Amino acid sequence: MRQPLLSPNSTMFMRGVEACSLKRDDNALTAVIEFLSAFALFLMILTAFLSLAQLQMGSNDPNVDRIDRAAVQGLDRLTSDGGWFVPMGANALDFNNSTSEWHLYNAVTLDNGRVQTGLLDNGILDHQRIHALRNVSEEKMALGLGLDEEYSLYLSISVVQSENTSRIGLELFTGGTDRSTADASSSANRQFSQDGEILRVVLEVHRGGEKDNDLYLSEVMLRPISSGPEWIEIYNPNDFALSLRGWSLNHTSTNGGNNLLFQEGVISGHSTIVFTGDASSQITATGSQVVDLSQESFLGVGSINLLADGNGVLSLRYTQVDQARPYDVMKIQWGGDSGLFTSLGQSLEATFNGTQASWMVQTSPTPGLISFT
Repeated sequence: MRQPLLSPNSTMFMRGVEACSLKRDDNALTAVIEFLSAFALFLMILTAFLSLAQLQMGSNDPNVDRIDRAAVQGLDRLTSDGGWFVPMGANALDFNNSTSEWHLYNAVTLDNGRVQTGLLDNGILDHQRIHALRNVSEEKMALGLGLDEEYSLYLSISVVQSENTSRIGLELFTGGTDRSTADASSSANRQFSQDGEILRVVLEVHRGGEKDNDLYLSEVMLRPISSGPEWIEIYNPNDFALSLRGWSLNHTSTNGGNNLLFQEGVISGHSTIVFTGDASSQITATGSQVVDLSQESFLGVGSINLLADGNGVLSLRYTQVDQARPYDVMKIQWGGDSGLFTSLGQSLEATFNGTQASWMVQTSPTPGLISFT
């Protein structure tokens, strides 16, 4: 069947419809362009206003971004390899003898060099390296991780899942500056699945904050026997090693007083250090550090009696970086009304219940060992 031809009027009608459709499309496109132009102008005005008002929005705060970046990069350095150590040479760092076996060095050696703590061995967390963190101070670790001087840190390594339910929640390491003392902070974490357990490493980076600088007087020998030395035992309860710079000992008695300010030295975490009047004859528990003070005229040996036998006070003091005067962290008094009187060969020993210390006369001195209840 033949299809009817369109009449001229029909053709004109179709062309009119097409023209109207094109006109509507042009109008819609124009509206979209005008909306986008207006929105772009609005954003420009808003940006100019915020700039003039010195306001910042969300994660665009450069200080927050810098702390976030420091936490992420610090955790990456800590958990990407085994770390390294550069010892100190005669006048500078000895890069020719640098090593990845930093965990085999003691606290004094690590404090005198440059260490970047790394915790991995063959792709898994190395428990020997975790334990060796006790030989590194918070300041040395922050420096090795590339943190700015204004930053402090807090590190936590714990068991979050285990086939042995008694190990769930076990803290393998926890120490550093408390977040509540800082004005800004950021954290990053990473989990490791190994040996039937899941271990979590959390690194917090803080701007400012008060470092956890706790040291305890733990035992004092006033009247040694067999021409032995006087000695003072100090305990570091922190997981991190602690530098002795800024710490001092002060002894007063009826005959006067004496003060000793430490310029160097470091105490490993959860360990003791014994200051003695004669290192050659000093007996200590295995692993305890010994520091000879025979040249400092603070502790005596044999007939040289520098700590008062009958009545005296010994204070452990610390001086903050921004302060000139020290404050007493811990004090022990003997003789007088204290009720503490020693005989030859006896010491004064502190027994700790948490952070509280109770002093008593010890008939069997234990230099280098701590008593807890």
